[in-house]
Amino acid sequence: MNNPAFSAFSSLALKLVGVILIVSSLLDYIVLAIPFQITNKDWQLTLASNIVDRGIIPMVGIAFLIVGYWIGESLGNESRGVSVTDLRFWSFLFACILGLMFLLFIPLHLGNLRYKMKQATEQIQQGLTAAEQQIQTQFDQINQLLIDDNRIKQLDDAIKSGQVTGPRLEQLQTIRSQIEQLKTNPAALDEQLEAAQTQLQERRQEAEQRAKTNAFKSGIRTGVSSLLLSIGYSVIGAMGFRGLAGGGGASSRRRV
Repeated sequence: MNNPAFSAFSSLALKLVGVILIVSSLLDYIVLAIPFQITNKDWQLTLASNIVDRGIIPMVGIAFLIVGYWIGESLGNESRGVSVTDLRFWSFLFACILGLMFLLFIPLHLGNLRYKMKQATEQIQQGLTAAEQQIQTQFDQINQLLIDDNRIKQLDDAIKSGQVTGPRLEQLQTIRSQIEQLKTNPAALDEQLEAAQTQLQERRQEAEQRAKTNAFKSGIRTGVSSLLLSIGYSVIGAMGFRGLAGGGGASSRRRV
């Protein structure tokens, strides 16, 4: 503060940086919301997470702005009264709005996570059902081949014809090999079917556990961060307005 010129420049620079951070954050939030799909839960989930990840930037901008005005007040270049034309008034109002927004994000985000978790579980179950049906169909085909010599002959002819290639040929060769093994040990078919079903169940459990873990991590990270941001912005807004009001009263008393 010993150098008024330097202090005045510092005040201006801090206020300028603060305004830029606040305005750029507003523009960023608007861009993140495009295209606007308020009823889409995936959109809500993504938007909330992205805004919370960037939530500290406006707070830094408000802090720069406050310090810039504080330096100006120390130099006697800024009034302490409340005015709607004062950037501090709008920054504190913006802080209150952000505090409310981040508070509302907490139940919204957790509700959307539950929806996504239910959706993921249903998709996993559908995939498991489809896989089980495919395995059951394949084993039924093999079981039919075991008792149908004509179909075994057709299978051999298809493999030897050269008309079947690629994955389909590998599948037929695998089936033919399994037939030979199962003819010597018929009970192995039920054992293989049971083993395949057990493996699918294990995969389902692993997929559900991963989905639960990801949802828990997202809920903790976004939920706690949103709560902290809500508290921070609310305190800044409330204390800021109280300070402006107190400053205005003090200025009035001094003028009297």
